[in-house]
Parts: sequence; C-alpha cells; structure tokens
Amino acid sequence: MIRRAVLLLLASLLLCAGAGRAQAAGYRYWSFWDRDGDHWVYATQGPSVIRPSDGDVQGFRFAVSEDSADAARPRGRADFETICARTPAQDGRKRVALLLDFGTTTDAPSGETPPAPRTACARVSPGATTAEALATVAEPLRYDTNALLCAISGYPEKGCGEQVAGERKPSPQKKDTSDDGPSLGLVAGVAVVAVLGGAAIWQVRRRGQS
Repeated sequence: MIRRAVLLLLASLLLCAGAGRAQAAGYRYWSFWDRDGDHWVYATQGPSVIRPSDGDVQGFRFAVSEDSADAARPRGRADFETICARTPAQDGRKRVALLLDFGTTTDAPSGETPPAPRTACARVSPGATTAEALATVAEPLRYDTNALLCAISGYPEKGCGEQVAGERKPSPQKKDTSDDGPSLGLVAGVAVVAVLGGAAIWQVRRRGQS
C-alpha cells in the first residue's frame, strides 16, 4: 500500500510539470520602449503621454506576449546619430529617433504579413508627444476607443490587443528553459519521492523478514 501511494504521488508530480508547460494566454499588441544607453527599457507611460527630448530614441514592437516582463524588444540598430543622420536640426524643433519593428510571421494575425522593421526620424515641436512624433512618420495609425495604439503604418489591418491562446514562446531576450527538461522543483520533488519510496519499501521488506 505504501509503495502504491508513493507511485501515485510521483505521477501527480509529473502531471503538474506537464501542466506548467501547457498552453498560456498572451496578447497581440504594440509594445512601447525607451532606449537607455545600449539597451531597451519598457516604457512606463503610453506614447500619448510621454514627451521625449531632442535626441531621444524610442521603439515599438508588435508581438504576442503575456506581460511587460515577457514582451519582445525592438530589433535592429537603434542609435540617434544613425537614424537621424539625414534629418538636420532646426531651431524651435526637436528630433526623435524611432525604431518600428513589425514583428514576425509567428506573431502576425491570420492572413497578414508583417512589413520589415524600419527606422524614422521625426522632427516635431518641442512639446510634442511620442504619439505625435509617430504620426508624422508612420501614418496611418489606428487606435481603439480607449486610446490603445492598435496599428502603425496600417499594420495590422484589424485587431487590437486581443488575447491569443497557444504554446508559450521563448522571448528573444531570455532563454526559455521550459523545454530543457524537468524543472529544479520537479527534480527535487522526484528525488524526495524516490528516497521516501525506497525507505518505505525497505521497511516493508524488513517487517517481512522479522
């Protein structure tokens, strides 16, 4: 009976491990990023609120992700000097470098093909928001009734932040270890079960011999 209980416990642990790697819900949307030195930082405010300074670099990435920690960063070279090299400075205006990454075919809505990533240098008034800068270089833009940015340069043609259920995809910035084998917790749990099972079987045999 003890041996049977141990086996059932082990089976439960394996089932839990499989459930942890089952389908996870994500959302298909445009994420918004600030360039800080040589890396991207997820923006804490929306593009309609942030008022970038002259020389700032900001990025947008279309992808399916669960939350800000999981969101895929914009790809490609993103330095102000390169992006705005052909847009000279003007008195009373500021320049904002933008990187627009339309994502991959994996993240694209059904029937749509993402355009290639591109950069643009927006020259706008000093008080302009990122959304206003984006509108000068990437129309048409599409927003929903809650002012959520749904499309840049008309992509995607439809949809806006919809939930997408499917297998969890690894983020380009971090290694997804979910397919590398059992987790540390599972291994530890199996080890404990094995030890307890061995001890229980030894006790049963010892009673049988006494």
